[in-house]
Amino acid sequence: MNTAQPFSHATPLQAGEVSLVGAGPGDPDLLTLKALRRLAEADVVLYDLLVSPDILALANRQAELVCVGKRANRHTLPQAAIHELMVNHARQGRRVVRLKGGDPLLFGRGGEELTALAAEGIRCEVVPGISAALGAAASCGIPLTHRDCAQGVTLVTGHRREGELALDWTHRTDCNETVVVYMGLGEAAAIAGSLMAHGRLPGTPVAVVENATTPQQRVCCTTLAGLADTVQRQHIAPPALLLIGEVVRLYPLLAPALRREAAGLKRHVSPAASTSAAHH
Repeated sequence: MNTAQPFSHATPLQAGEVSLVGAGPGDPDLLTLKALRRLAEADVVLYDLLVSPDILALANRQAELVCVGKRANRHTLPQAAIHELMVNHARQGRRVVRLKGGDPLLFGRGGEELTALAAEGIRCEVVPGISAALGAAASCGIPLTHRDCAQGVTLVTGHRREGELALDWTHRTDCNETVVVYMGLGEAAAIAGSLMAHGRLPGTPVAVVENATTPQQRVCCTTLAGLADTVQRQHIAPPALLLIGEVVRLYPLLAPALRREAAGLKRHVSPAASTSAAHH
């Protein structure tokens, strides 16, 4: 007897509810089906700077679109003001989508926003999104873990809290794991120096991935010792990730076989990185 239940959509977003939606790493095709439904249901979309126009174009045409900012050192609104906007719109009976790049609960202050909504008794949910680390790894062909060279992966932020002098995570990483640094361009020199001071070799390979998964994606391969110079010389701008570890040596070998490379994604492999990979 067949006991399979027919597929049914999730309950639509209701008046006065807030949905924290992950917009993924940039490519609209990487949105989840639930994220797409929530955008179609929304009365108001409060979106971050990193959300692309192509994704915003998928929202309900009658929805109010409000940019609330969020990029390293560039905030359109203070976080408390974003909380207030969500609460006020929900109390007016509107269906609110808080649209955030990547995943809402990974370096996106989603936890703070959930706490603020819960404190005001606003019903809310989280729609997960593909984080930039996963998107960058897939589009570049750099496996975050690999049986031969990386038994784990650590996701960290390059931002320091106000008043902090050190990046504490740099002494807790291991040479057998990959480190992915979000928002690390401004601290590239400090990150590299601290990692080397705590045992990482100067020749440890690093890939800097700019605009991951989009047609503007660019990959610059370097080493810890050359990271700060590469960021400056290549004029790398946010959004960008730092992928650090032995898995980066696979990039020159695997990237040419990736379908998206043929579609026009920019790539750059420094001669030093290519040579080290070829002789690894």
